[in-house]
Amino acid sequence: MSTLRGWLNAGLLLLTTLALPGGLLLRGLQFDSLARLAWSVSALLMAALLAVEIVIRLRRREAGVDLIALLAIVAAVLLGQALVAAVIALMLAGGRALEDYTAGRAGRELRRLIDRAPRFAWRYRDDQLEQVPVDVVRPGDRLLLRMGEVVPVDGTLLDATATLDESALSGEPLPVRRQRGDSVRSGGVNAGAPFDFSATRSASHSTYAGIVRMVEAARQSRAPFVRMADRYALILIPLTLLLAGAAWLLSGDPLRALAVLVVATPCPLILAVPVAIVGGISRCAQRGILVKDGATLEALARAQVLFLDKTGTLTAGHARVLSVASAGAHSAQQLLQLAASLAQASPHVIAQAIVQAAGAQGLALEPPREVHEEPGAGLRGAVAGHAVMLGGHHYVAASTPALAWTEALQRRMTYEDVSASFIGVDGALAGAVLFDDPMRLESPRALRLLRQAGIRRIVMLTGDLLERAQAIGLAAGVDEVRAGLTPADKLAAIAQGHAQGITLMVGDGINDAPALAAADVGIALGARGATASSEAAGVVLLSDRLDRIAEAMQIARRARRVALQSVLAGMGLSLLAMLLAAFGLLPALAGAIVQEAIDVAVIVNALRALGGGLEHSVVSSIGADHAERLRHEHAELKPVLERLQQVAEHIVSRAPAAACAELAGLVDQLERQLLPHEQADQDELYPQLASRLHGDDPLAAMSHTHREIFRLIRLLGRMSADLAAGAADLPLAEIQRVLLRLDTVLQLHFAQEDELYHNLDSR
Repeated sequence: MSTLRGWLNAGLLLLTTLALPGGLLLRGLQFDSLARLAWSVSALLMAALLAVEIVIRLRRREAGVDLIALLAIVAAVLLGQALVAAVIALMLAGGRALEDYTAGRAGRELRRLIDRAPRFAWRYRDDQLEQVPVDVVRPGDRLLLRMGEVVPVDGTLLDATATLDESALSGEPLPVRRQRGDSVRSGGVNAGAPFDFSATRSASHSTYAGIVRMVEAARQSRAPFVRMADRYALILIPLTLLLAGAAWLLSGDPLRALAVLVVATPCPLILAVPVAIVGGISRCAQRGILVKDGATLEALARAQVLFLDKTGTLTAGHARVLSVASAGAHSAQQLLQLAASLAQASPHVIAQAIVQAAGAQGLALEPPREVHEEPGAGLRGAVAGHAVMLGGHHYVAASTPALAWTEALQRRMTYEDVSASFIGVDGALAGAVLFDDPMRLESPRALRLLRQAGIRRIVMLTGDLLERAQAIGLAAGVDEVRAGLTPADKLAAIAQGHAQGITLMVGDGINDAPALAAADVGIALGARGATASSEAAGVVLLSDRLDRIAEAMQIARRARRVALQSVLAGMGLSLLAMLLAAFGLLPALAGAIVQEAIDVAVIVNALRALGGGLEHSVVSSIGADHAERLRHEHAELKPVLERLQQVAEHIVSRAPAAACAELAGLVDQLERQLLPHEQADQDELYPQLASRLHGDDPLAAMSHTHREIFRLIRLLGRMSADLAAGAADLPLAEIQRVLLRLDTVLQLHFAQEDELYHNLDSR
């Protein structure tokens, strides 16, 4: 239907464009009758289309400014003013074509979601594998799922274990382990070894198909936005008819009524709004923000309630090594080197994260030998003469003696909402690699900007555990956290949000697609590729940066403001022209020319939406290479921070001689590695950054933090010297207090700098 409308509008634009100069040419050749015929035919075709659309609108109890245009065309033809009618028809055809250009093509929005669904499945038949269309799979069929394949139908696991990536369904970024007899849901991805399962549902009744149906139902139930032009029809239509009727009645001249109708033809409404909206959409595209249609941009400008997914939206969506905890026999670096050397043999996402962390610290990895992996549990092998194990606690603990240290570590994991892969070395539990799903560096700033852009309430929706979700929500600054949600639960939350104002929903997974479709504006993070979420959304962020949402809202608000200014200015000028026409001072043809001048004026004003739009102007970039170098320097200093934390934790339990040696080594490392970095930042980097930021002294607080770091390191140096000199009255608890304070200040300072460098990266 939309394709037919597009072709029809394009044909009308071509016809009216040819008819107007063609008629003038015929009149110049003294073929007046043919000229009037050409103008009348083009105008009446436009009138016929308007009449059909007006009837359809009236049946839906809607009004539109097109009614004035229809009356103007019909009156002009009946009164022998064919040229006037042709001019009006051309203006209308141009406006309709421009409006079509602003509208997206919704027909393809579900295509890639559907395309992701598996087309075939591997089914056993008489102990032989056969590839069959997924539609023929029936409950009870035994199926094989190979590594990396999407689960085609819901089923029950037949093998002992399976590792599945269900992030697309639950939002949880880490793979989950299933045991024999557990349910497996369609849409998940096999992240481990191949496994057998028994189908419990057909493809059409499985989880993934249900999500597709929910997206379609949500999109169909979403109320369309009324065009801005139509919102003024209730004022303009009765005013125009009243003024035209009064002019005819008082003068007795129907041409005066026609003149009023001509200058009242709502081209400023029909043209200015789509021009401004297209300008806003183009401006968004320059910032890596794809807005699919003008209605979406209008809604974006008036949004008040924001819903956010957690995994992959507020957080990075992948595991990151946080630190390495040692049980005491090995250093953290040794453990990371052994674990990463063994992890090289596994394709598991956690194993690869450990390898990357070791590479970032410049550790030389040994080739693993005799590796044996139990999918979803862990792996073991020989590394540099050591028997090494890496995996979940149950996997490593089953082959190593119990340690009280493990209980303390698991308690710490609970407090900090992190996970761990435990490490066993030569038959003993030696330590663990802690990892988390880190919050995006721009998330806190992005939410602050969104509040400044007009968002009144921010709610985080996630399928993750409540404790972990609350930790992220608190750090990001959301108003409410709703955890443990299914896609249906998210839909219900969006439905409740409609009562509070126009809603936005931001997500990046298949599980977010129904909520994205149900919200007034769905916003998908699409830099990782076209997913179901980006197809169900009205806005796609190509750069995967949350701060782009605030920019999109600012641009949308400016575009809407420019459109409104153009509409009001155009209506004001038209009203003045209507009064002149009513008193006989502006004939119909002259009125059409004046109306064209008004149209040009409002379109020129509407074109202002192509520029500006950012209330918070984008500061100049420090460049991707420079930002990467700064991040690399922070990564190189991470072992120094980890050593500081370890010394701070254990110094009070050390013997005086050991404590003295530990402190001296730490102070030496701080003075050799950390101090030069911070001093260079203060003397060289901060002056450069200050020129790119706003305010008189934008880095004053961070410079103060530098001074505190310098003071604490100097204090530790004096304490270390006194301890080495045999100061008996220097308690280790006092040294620990200074160490903990330095650790806290450094952790906060590095986080602030990382966020700053990220926000100043190429944008």
